[in-house]
Amino acid sequence: MDTPKNLPTLDAAQIRVLGALMEKSKTTPDYYPMTLNGLAAACNQKTSRKPVVNYDESTIIAALNSLKIAGLISTATGGSIRNIKYKHNFAIVFPVLPSEVAVMCLLFLRGPQTPGEINTNSGRLYEFDTLEEVQQVLEKLASDEHGFIKQLPRKPGQKEQRYMHLFAGDIETFEEEYIAEENPKNNNELEERLSKVEEELAELKTNFDKLMKELMG
Repeated sequence: MDTPKNLPTLDAAQIRVLGALMEKSKTTPDYYPMTLNGLAAACNQKTSRKPVVNYDESTIIAALNSLKIAGLISTATGGSIRNIKYKHNFAIVFPVLPSEVAVMCLLFLRGPQTPGEINTNSGRLYEFDTLEEVQQVLEKLASDEHGFIKQLPRKPGQKEQRYMHLFAGDIETFEEEYIAEENPKNNNELEERLSKVEEELAELKTNFDKLMKELMG
């Protein structure tokens, strides 16, 4: 599957920067728009992030510059690099509602999520009334009209299916690695192969010991 039409392909740093701006605009409005220092702390925080990263300022500045060219962020003030403040333009560039911005923000910052996880984690960004409302937003974002996200195969032992954003492209290898990692059949096959190797090693050791006794005898 190709990246949806008109959807920019962003790298990990760009996605983290954009997601952090989207999050902090709601959770810490008194400190928004954000300074470079504040944004660096938001990108590198150890909670509510997957994966946890440690981007230096040059990485964040490069991401900001490319996002600004794409129109996804803008600067709020001028002056030196230390005084410039940044804000996101996600809802300006794309026709999305606050509830949809909240879902995209969570997927940017936390990776693939189930509807239940989104419902639990979205409280400070947007208050969903029901899990059904979350599902409706996900279906809309996954529709041909938007094409911002897609549904992943169900995780073994989990009732809900996860959703991932497509702003990094439609990464098929991610799905394949995920399925291979989580598929019980593959795990069982690996255990069987290890067991077989252990049996063969034991047999070789027995034959080796027997041969040594004959040679020593």
